[in-house]
Amino acid sequence: MNHGDSPRDSFCIMGTVPVMHLEVNQQLNLFENNERRENSGPLAFRMRPVDLTDYVGQEHLVGEQGPLRRIIEEDRLHSFILYGPPGSGKTTLALLLAEKTKSHFEYLKAVTSGVTELRNIARDAQQRWDYYRQKTVVFVDEVHRFNKSQQDVLLPFVESGLFTLIGATTENPLYELNSALLSRMKIYVLNPLTPGEIEELVRRALKDPVRGLGARDVSLSEEALQEIIARSKGDARTALNILETACEIRSQASGSIVLEAQDIRDTAGHFYINYDKKADHHYDTISAFIKSIRGSDPDAALFWLAVMIHGGEDPVFIARRLVIHAAEDIGMADPQALLVAVAAFHATELIGLPEARIPLAEATIYLATAPKSNRSKVAIDMALDYVRQLPSLQVPAHIADNSHSRSHLLGKGKGYLYPPSYGGYVKQDYLPPGLERPTFYQPTNNGHESQVQEFLEWLKQQYEKDDPRKPKA
Repeated sequence: MNHGDSPRDSFCIMGTVPVMHLEVNQQLNLFENNERRENSGPLAFRMRPVDLTDYVGQEHLVGEQGPLRRIIEEDRLHSFILYGPPGSGKTTLALLLAEKTKSHFEYLKAVTSGVTELRNIARDAQQRWDYYRQKTVVFVDEVHRFNKSQQDVLLPFVESGLFTLIGATTENPLYELNSALLSRMKIYVLNPLTPGEIEELVRRALKDPVRGLGARDVSLSEEALQEIIARSKGDARTALNILETACEIRSQASGSIVLEAQDIRDTAGHFYINYDKKADHHYDTISAFIKSIRGSDPDAALFWLAVMIHGGEDPVFIARRLVIHAAEDIGMADPQALLVAVAAFHATELIGLPEARIPLAEATIYLATAPKSNRSKVAIDMALDYVRQLPSLQVPAHIADNSHSRSHLLGKGKGYLYPPSYGGYVKQDYLPPGLERPTFYQPTNNGHESQVQEFLEWLKQQYEKDDPRKPKA
């Protein structure tokens, strides 16, 4: 570059879009968005807040002392992830940040962006900093949809501070994002909006004459309002979409519009359950299901079973979890539980839904009301740890296989005492010689296991006093 050339001139010579031109475009885009918000677009888009004081929900993040409120108002940004369900305000927060920050703001959708675009943004961010000392903020909506190679491209830019990365995701970032990238970002968790917050948004939309429905003289009965709240399930976008659609259906009516509960039901149809068989809802719901059974709450267990069935969960997956739970958390306290669970599994495979809901429910109730013991699981895990630490292992000759007609030549089976010939029990070693006798299985006093405990106590007494005897007649 010649001494007489300006940095802006050098950009044009290099064929790069001037940074100042990028800034003007950004301001125009934000201005156009605000104009369009007042005049067109869905109600949920028009009602997006233009300032933090209008933002509803997430008090733990944007309240007076909330961490996000401070960094937005003070324009003191760091890389972070906004993790929360749909309609909780993730993109809205990003747009509010865009209007507050002095940094250049880039908005990307992960589903339509690629590695080339990321590298171009990084190049422009470097030039913007070199020539204007202006920082860059990159917001990636649905960041979980970036594949591993795209996330790897982001890593050095975030690590070096070339730009500040803000990602929004409905999926658990601990599973969907690279650990190296996550270690350089803070995670802020957004919650579904409360019924009171949904009500505030709906009433605000009804009153606003410019962006909302205030100019159309629309009102809601209390029952209709509660119907919207129930069907939105904490999703602000869903609530406003239901309201707007119900108004459009009734718009042919002359004069004012009064929406009743039936209008909302006709508009929204069946209740929607936010359930994804491959994401957080899948794992969280099955966890709640098993923990309800483990906690001996059959009604809660049936509730989560219904959530999974209604959400389209694979019934065989549910049945497999019941089998695992029966062995792991009930075990010897009620050995029948495993048989019930396995029977439910086979029945589910055989008949499928909707009929399979009945054996699944039967097994769920049986397991939830059964006594609990995890001592079988604890015992085998202890035994595995013990075996892993053994330097060598040899099966004692007297309990080794002697099925071959000439196995006696190897000494196998010699000296073995057949317990049924001694009334069912005879003192005899079943562990390798030289091992200190371990105790892996320690039964509880729950259910059938209390009887097992009594039997083991009797065996211990016999072992301490008995010697091999002649077979009983």
